[in-house]
Amino acid sequence: MVHRHARTARRSAAAAVGALVLAGLPSAATAGPTPVAGPVPGAAQTLGADRPSPHLLGALQRDLILTPDQASERLVNEAEAGTRAGRLRNALGERFAGAWVRGDTSKELMVATTDVKDVAAIEAQGATAAVVERTLADLKAAKDKLDAAAGRVATADTPVWYVDVPNNRLMVQATSQEAGTAFVRAAGLQGEDVGIRMTKDRPRLLQDITGGDASYINGTARCSVGFSVTKGGQRGFATAGHCGDPGDTTTGYDRTAQGVFHASTFPGEDMAWVATNDQWVPTPDVRAEDGQEVQVTGSAQALVGAAVCRSGSTTGWHCGTIQQHDTSVSYSQGRVDGLTRTTVCAEPGDSGGPYVAGAQAQGVTSGGSGDCTAGGTTYYQPVNPILGDFGLTLTTAAAQPDVPAPQDGSAQEWATGRVYEAGTTVTRDGVRYQCLQTHQAQGAWAPAATPALWQRL
Repeated sequence: MVHRHARTARRSAAAAVGALVLAGLPSAATAGPTPVAGPVPGAAQTLGADRPSPHLLGALQRDLILTPDQASERLVNEAEAGTRAGRLRNALGERFAGAWVRGDTSKELMVATTDVKDVAAIEAQGATAAVVERTLADLKAAKDKLDAAAGRVATADTPVWYVDVPNNRLMVQATSQEAGTAFVRAAGLQGEDVGIRMTKDRPRLLQDITGGDASYINGTARCSVGFSVTKGGQRGFATAGHCGDPGDTTTGYDRTAQGVFHASTFPGEDMAWVATNDQWVPTPDVRAEDGQEVQVTGSAQALVGAAVCRSGSTTGWHCGTIQQHDTSVSYSQGRVDGLTRTTVCAEPGDSGGPYVAGAQAQGVTSGGSGDCTAGGTTYYQPVNPILGDFGLTLTTAAAQPDVPAPQDGSAQEWATGRVYEAGTTVTRDGVRYQCLQTHQAQGAWAPAATPALWQRL
């Protein structure tokens, strides 16, 4: 989001698995979407990974130590992997135990299952199979017990816990073995495979309209703008909930009047949106380096292992990788669930700033530990829950045709503006589809035209 009067000046500066393959992963001859005009785009084209910003590529090369070709290849591989992982998630059903990418160019897609009979079907999709003991649903149920225990016992010495998908286990970050063991016992998980990682790092909140620009709250505290959004005719931006309470006022990077916090949730979640005045124009831009910008085209959620870059008003533009989704973090101000853990660095004042994977919006900075000199760990609040909970529409660079919502308001009928979780089933023009990647629906992303995001049933 940019100030209307400042925009120009600033830019110058096998048989056993045959049933699985046939039922869950139909052949192109039988499972193609309803024909659409023109060629159907692949995942990289749909998500904009085939035409990345040079500023994004430069940051990936610097922070992940990649060559130009490796950076470009990585973005395309991650986009395509998301679609294949979604199809396998739907096909494996309750046996699915997670998916992630690995390697310098994310060439290898790993998909975990609890049944060895699924291996051939996974490999048929070009992925590497991992046969594990616990399903993703089982791991999430165990994490729910840790979440419940955190409501009964102090977690100052066990500030982080999450599902470690690649290792098929729960992990607790603790200041001592004793603290970690006590937390696991309080959750009733003693004797189960719960790892305890000891560290003295304690995550902190990073508080101190183009995504990454400074935003000052009540004239004192500073956070960063996340993503431009709209709600009806009201313009605004998404940011972190700990940055302000409803009614708090904001001024922009230039200290002129900007807006008011319309809604905010913290702790529990770390999300907010600011309704801005008419002098601030929403854009799909995220601030990169040297005054340049990267544009977002959607909000498809990236896999564990994918590259992600962040912008903030203190430290600017930095990249790393996604380590885990659905992480719980206990800050001194309260616990937040559902965060994503990354290797990107950040410092105070970067809170609320945007994370992007390729051209896809991922979330806004919540907190972390370390700094951008020695390195660190950060956590972001995913953007799709912000859009869904507050009824916001992400501002994107993609065309947004006017696709009316269903007359009866049915949640089963596909409609623009809705946030769809992976696995959700919808109907469009009488045809049923299943969602492959969590995202907010756009007019240009109707199911029949986007097999990267939807699988016809």
